Amino acid sequence: MNKKNPRQVALEILLNIDTEDSYADILVDRELSSDAIQGPDRGLLTELVFGVLRRRGTLDHMIDSFASQKAAKLERVVAILLRLGLYQSFYLDRVPVSAAVNETVKLAKVFVPRASGFINAVLREADRKRDLIPWPDRVADPAAFLAARYSEPRWLVKQWLAQLGTAEAEELAAAMVEPPPLTIRINTLKISRDAYAERLATEGIAARCSEFSPVGMHILAAIHPARLPGFQVGLITVQDESSQLASLFLAPEAGQDVLDICAAPGGKTTHLAQLMENRGSILACDLDARKLRRIEETATRLGVSLIETRCLDASRPLSALNGRKFSRILVDAPCTGLGVIRRNPEAKWRLTSADASRMAGLQSSILRNVADHLEVGGVLLYSTCSTAPEENEGVIDLFLSERQDYMIEDLRSVFPHYAKLCSDRGIFRGWPHRGGMDGFCAARLKRTR
Repeated sequence: MNKKNPRQVALEILLNIDTEDSYADILVDRELSSDAIQGPDRGLLTELVFGVLRRRGTLDHMIDSFASQKAAKLERVVAILLRLGLYQSFYLDRVPVSAAVNETVKLAKVFVPRASGFINAVLREADRKRDLIPWPDRVADPAAFLAARYSEPRWLVKQWLAQLGTAEAEELAAAMVEPPPLTIRINTLKISRDAYAERLATEGIAARCSEFSPVGMHILAAIHPARLPGFQVGLITVQDESSQLASLFLAPEAGQDVLDICAAPGGKTTHLAQLMENRGSILACDLDARKLRRIEETATRLGVSLIETRCLDASRPLSALNGRKFSRILVDAPCTGLGVIRRNPEAKWRLTSADASRMAGLQSSILRNVADHLEVGGVLLYSTCSTAPEENEGVIDLFLSERQDYMIEDLRSVFPHYAKLCSDRGIFRGWPHRGGMDGFCAARLKRTR
C-alpha cells in the first residue's frame, strides 16, 4: 500500500467535514485503520484535523488580519489550506515555520494552483507579524475577544459570559479549546481500581486516579484505548468522569428494575449494571437499533448480563412499555453536546444559538413520556452533556411546573462529598475548567405520589 501524505489526508478530511457534515473521529479512525499512514505521521494527522477544527475561529481571525480577503469569502479549499498552514506555524513547535509554509504551498499547487501564491504570501505575512495580531478589545468587547482568542462561536461565548462572568468564562473557553483527557472507568465486576493501577504501573503506562469518580482513571500516556491492558477482556471502558458521576447520582441498587430511556452508546447503562453488581434488570432503550447492538457488544465485553435492549422512540408515548414501572429511570437526553465540543470540535461550527431551544422541546417531550413509568418513591435522573441553561434548568423547571408529584432532590444533601460540583439548587454542573471533566448537567428528581 502506498504511503499517504498526512497533510494531504488532513486536507481531504477537513474538506469532507465541511461539505458532507461528516464526523472527524470517524474519518480519522478510518484512515488510521489502514497501513497507509505510519509512525509519527499518524499523530500528525490526528493533530492537524482536530487542531484545525478546535482553533478554526482563531485561525480565521488570523486570515482576516493578514489576507486581502476575509476567510468567510474564500474558496473552501483555500481557507482550509490557510488554516492548516497557520495551525502548523503557530501551534506545532516541532514543525518549523518554513516547513509549514512550504508543505502547505505544495498542497496548494496540487489542489488549487492559481491560489498558491496568495496562500504563500498570507502564511509568510502572518509569520512576520505573529506578535502583532490585532485582537478585539478584551474590556470593551469581551465576547469578541474570547471568540477570536479561544476559537469559539460568539453566541456561545455570550452564553458563557452570562452564566459564569468574564474571568471564569475565559477559563472555560481556554479549557474547551484544548484536547480532552482520556478517561476510563474500571469495571469493578472484574478488577479493583487499585489492582488496575498496579497493572498500568507495571506496564509503564502513566495514569492517575480521578478526583471524584471512585472508579475513574485518567490515562496520561499517548495510547489508543483499545490497546490499554485488559480492554479487550472487559477490565475497563472509556467514559468521562462527569458521565460516571451521573450513574452514581442515580444510585441504583442490586435487584432493582431500571429504565435507561436514551441509552446509546451504553457507557452509563453498563455503569448502572456495575453499580447493581449485575443483579436486577436494566431495560436499555434507544431510537437507533444499530446503537443498541453497540450496547450489547459492550455489555458482553464487560461481562454484564442484566441488560435488555429495545428500540423505542421516547419522544412519543411509551405504549410499548404496557404501563411497566421502574425503581430508577435515567434520562440522558439527546442534546446539542455543547459540553463536549472539545471532543467533537466540528459541532461548534454547525450549531446555532437556536439549537438549544429546539432540543429543549424534544427533551421536555421525553421527560413527560417517561414520568408515569417511575414508581412512587422512585428516582429519575435527568442529564445532558450541554452547558446551555435551556436544555437543563429550563427543561427541569418546566417539568416540575407540570408534575406536582415530582420534586427535585438537592444533590448536595444526598451526596455531600460532591457539593462543590453542584449549583445553589443542588444540580450537578460539570465544567472542563473545574476538574477537567466534560461539560455536563444532572438533576435528581423523586416521585412523591
